[in-house]
Amino acid sequence: MTQPTFSTLTISLSEGIADIRLNRPDKSNSMNDAMWHEIRSAFDWVDSMPEARVAILSGEGRNFCAGIDLSLLASLGQQVANPDGARSREALRRLIIDLQDCLTAAERCRKPVIAAIQGACIGGAIDLVTACDMRFAAADAIFSVREIDVGLVADVGTLQRLPLLIPEGIARELAYTGRNFDAAEAEKLGLVNRIFASREALTAGVRQLAQAIAAKSPLAMRGTKEVMNYSRDHSVADGLNFVATWNAAMLLSADLKESVTAQSEKRAPRFPD
Repeated sequence: MTQPTFSTLTISLSEGIADIRLNRPDKSNSMNDAMWHEIRSAFDWVDSMPEARVAILSGEGRNFCAGIDLSLLASLGQQVANPDGARSREALRRLIIDLQDCLTAAERCRKPVIAAIQGACIGGAIDLVTACDMRFAAADAIFSVREIDVGLVADVGTLQRLPLLIPEGIARELAYTGRNFDAAEAEKLGLVNRIFASREALTAGVRQLAQAIAAKSPLAMRGTKEVMNYSRDHSVADGLNFVATWNAAMLLSADLKESVTAQSEKRAPRFPD
């Protein structure tokens, strides 16, 4: 499959690592209509490429992402205009569901997705990074669930995913107040895994982690993400049943044989994509 080209993102694939970079630095990588849909296309591409074993999501320039582009918000009324109010509201609902799906693409992607965050991570950017598997931040990162300050209910993932990552009471505080919180607080809450002193250190540290993930069994990695996502949304009993079914199908693999052989030969394993 040909590597796609985008107007708001850059994407590359090397040594099993897909780099997806938001690329509107003059607009603090705010998410216009094109970016929303290109985010989905990028993660669908990563999912479809056997050579891609892990993805890094980052932002070009000073800020990771300032959230939804306000010009997109301003155009919503025109996009869904209809003489019949019911049909207009139905169109708006369908548009919201489509935007949700654009970000859910990161969660749906079978490969682990690591968010590398510097500077502002505001509003819709929180929706985006909470759909990722892991989040790492530079020390200058600033976060805010900002929708309340523009008279909106956050509707593309934050209110559903953030309370699964941090204490619910804190998630409610952040959503109700729209206040800023820094990288140190984000780490303390468990929203980010680790803080790096600078953007350069963040880039290097996240790439090192991605390299470690890319060296593991791709089949087992995809299964681990699938099982963890399923188990998060179901009971323990359901999760155990699901993983039993998964391993009944996938356990006896070439990757398992290679892992055992590599350990006995005291060498690094070599896995097919």
